[in-house]
Amino acid sequence: MSQQLHPPKPVKLIVGMLSRDEGLFVPAESKMAALWGAIDITSKVMAFEQTRYYEKEMGTGLRRKFVAFVDLIRPEKLACVKHQSNAIEAELAATEAKRLGVARPINLDPGYVEPSKLVLATTKNYSHRIYIGENMYAEATLRYHQGQWQGWPFTYPDYASGAYFDFLTSVRERLMEQLSSQS
Repeated sequence: MSQQLHPPKPVKLIVGMLSRDEGLFVPAESKMAALWGAIDITSKVMAFEQTRYYEKEMGTGLRRKFVAFVDLIRPEKLACVKHQSNAIEAELAATEAKRLGVARPINLDPGYVEPSKLVLATTKNYSHRIYIGENMYAEATLRYHQGQWQGWPFTYPDYASGAYFDFLTSVRERLMEQLSSQS
C-alpha cells in the first residue's frame, strides 16, 4: 500500500533587516515589496546587542527590524528569495556603503513562519543545516511548541533571547487566519 503524498501548505515570508542606519529599512522594504508583495506586519525597531559578529563589516550601533508579507509563499521558494534578498543587499551597498563607511550597510535575512517553526535561509552550510537548492541552506531556527517559541542549542542568541517572539507570534496568528480562510 502506497502512502498518499500531500503538498506542503503555504508559509508566511518574513525578513529580518539589520543596519546601523534605520533609514535604509525604507528602501529595502520598498524593493522587497516590489518582489514579494505588500508588507503585512512590521516589528518595532530594536537594538541589536546580542553579538558583535557583524560589526567588522557593518559597524556598531546596529538596529534590527522585521517585516512579514501579505502573500503566502510555497516553502520551496526560500532559496530564490534568499538570492533576491542578496541582490537587494548588493544594490543598497553600491549606493550606501561609501556614505556609511562600511562594507555592508544592510543585512537581509529571509525566512518563513509555518505553524510549528521558524525557518531561516543562509548561504552557509553547517551540521544542523539542510541544503535547499540553488547553493542555499536552511535551518529550523525556532520551534513553536506548547504555545511558545523555543530555541535549539544552535539557535542564534538574538532569536533565542525572546526579543522577537511577539513579532513571530503575530506572524504565526496571521498565518493561521490566512490558512483557515483558504480551507
